[in-house]
Amino acid sequence: MEFKHIKPVELAFTKSLKKMKFSGRALIRRAIASYHYGIFADPFSFFCSNFHSVGHKDRSFSPKPRIDLSCINQLDDAFFLFRQMVRMQPQPSVFEFTKLLQVIFKMKQYSGALKLFDEMRQWAAPIDEYTMNILINCCCLLKRIDVGFAIFGIFLKHGYEADVTTFNTLLKGLFLDGNVAEAEKLFKKILTLKLCEPDDVTILTAIDGLCKAGRVHTARDLLLLLEKTIYKPDVKAYSAVIDCLCKCRMVDNALELKSRMIDKGISPTVVTYSSMIQGLCNFGRWKEVKDLLNEMVDHKIYLTVVTFNILVDAFCKEGNVKEAEDVLKIMKQQNISPVIVTYNALIDGYCLQGKMDKAKEVFDSITGNGLKACIISYGTLINGYCKKGKVDEARRLFLEASSKGLEHTTFTYSIMIHGLFSKGRNADGWKLYKDMEARHVPPDLYTCNILLEGLCKTQQIADAFLFLRAMEDKGLNPNIVTYGILINGLCKDGKLVEAKNILNELPSKGLKPNIKIYTVILGSLCREGCVDEAKDLIVNMERSGCAPDSVMYNSIIQGLLKKKEVYKAIPFLEDMHKRGFYADASTSSLLINHMQGSNKDDILLEMMKKVVPKI
Repeated sequence: MEFKHIKPVELAFTKSLKKMKFSGRALIRRAIASYHYGIFADPFSFFCSNFHSVGHKDRSFSPKPRIDLSCINQLDDAFFLFRQMVRMQPQPSVFEFTKLLQVIFKMKQYSGALKLFDEMRQWAAPIDEYTMNILINCCCLLKRIDVGFAIFGIFLKHGYEADVTTFNTLLKGLFLDGNVAEAEKLFKKILTLKLCEPDDVTILTAIDGLCKAGRVHTARDLLLLLEKTIYKPDVKAYSAVIDCLCKCRMVDNALELKSRMIDKGISPTVVTYSSMIQGLCNFGRWKEVKDLLNEMVDHKIYLTVVTFNILVDAFCKEGNVKEAEDVLKIMKQQNISPVIVTYNALIDGYCLQGKMDKAKEVFDSITGNGLKACIISYGTLINGYCKKGKVDEARRLFLEASSKGLEHTTFTYSIMIHGLFSKGRNADGWKLYKDMEARHVPPDLYTCNILLEGLCKTQQIADAFLFLRAMEDKGLNPNIVTYGILINGLCKDGKLVEAKNILNELPSKGLKPNIKIYTVILGSLCREGCVDEAKDLIVNMERSGCAPDSVMYNSIIQGLLKKKEVYKAIPFLEDMHKRGFYADASTSSLLINHMQGSNKDDILLEMMKKVVPKI
């Protein structure tokens, strides 16, 4: 297809480039600034050069050396070889130069590939459409699709042909850049203007891009639309939509689509089945999991390590570690070697059950099975020990991971800090946080909430608010948990007015108070004797869509009973009964103690019969 003779193509992409509000020259110049070297210092002049002849009279030549791409281990090696190649006489073909560019691309040195192209221009090295495709791909992976389109436009204007690979790359780049709307438009132009003959990769790029952008309904609609055209989706396209449906918890829709593809003569692969098995496991639909596994056996589709890992992880999360161990045995019987992910899932399964000896046993077996424990392995075990209160064992593992050259993550730092704070070792927790900062491991909101709670629990409220400001300065937006911690700290410190102010400000921050926050405020109101205000707050919380629960009523009633204000508690007991809630053990004990230590109270006795179990 000669694009220079097809006006609709040029018109379509001229419009596309104009939408980006930059000319090709301006885009490339902007890219130069970001890469810090002179790529396309004069982006149009190089097309006037003769690419197939040397252009320097004083250039020295040596006998043609063997072009050995295997000698390239780093970027400098590639540039050294290139400078040898351009001095050869005769000059190597465009194929050799393209292979060199491809080697740099495979090294993921995308900026380096663009820099090499700059030198290719300066030395008048030959280029072709493959060169263009590699350059556009580099721009896409650098998330500079604007520059990619500019390069595309320049090549197009100078008579170079674009093929399906070019358009697939541009399509991928738009999705990588988050420009989903423009990607959809480009895909439609490919079909309607027949810019190229779409292949399976084109269709998969469009469908998978929509799925990754969370547009599962659009992806499915496109899939169904393509079924009616000559561009039939293949199994990979169906599998991409099925996987996205499962991840969006639309498992029934995924199963329906699987049946549809089979009806159309497309056989699911192990990838398709693995996605559906994961989706069903997430819902605990074990019978259907078994049915799918039997279906795989009937169609001679063998489980991979990925499928086995899904099953191991799902059984562990369900608390069925024995079944997970059985799956591990089957893996080994089928000569499928477990990977580190498999062992991490088992460790997590035993940690969830509090069986730390078994978890450590699995952890220790990793090395014996020819694998190395990763930071996730350590993090999972550290988390298990912290939850069991065995902070010293967790701390030992934390240090061991560092000694083995593993870099701690935000997660491992956070769980270790939480473990230390939970044992009252606040100084050690803050010391570890300082270490985290020194190693440039960014704290997340979970980390900061742990530290904030530590300050509030020790009545360092002023410091807590200073820390909150520091969190915000780091770009972390406090969530409802953050404000819940502050409200709880203020209430315990007797600062009910300040707590109520924060509660009232939450809607303006786009946050909705939860039942925990209301329970804390209501408990404080009752302890302060503001019973009528507490009743009004319950009405307001219900109007805002937050329904009271049993914990809330028990908390209010306990606060009043502890202050010997039994008659103020009776309206709440009545409301509790009407809502079908019951007194918990603490509330029941307080009520019984009151009855034993006072004169007979028929009203309270009747109420106790309604809300206290077995009275």
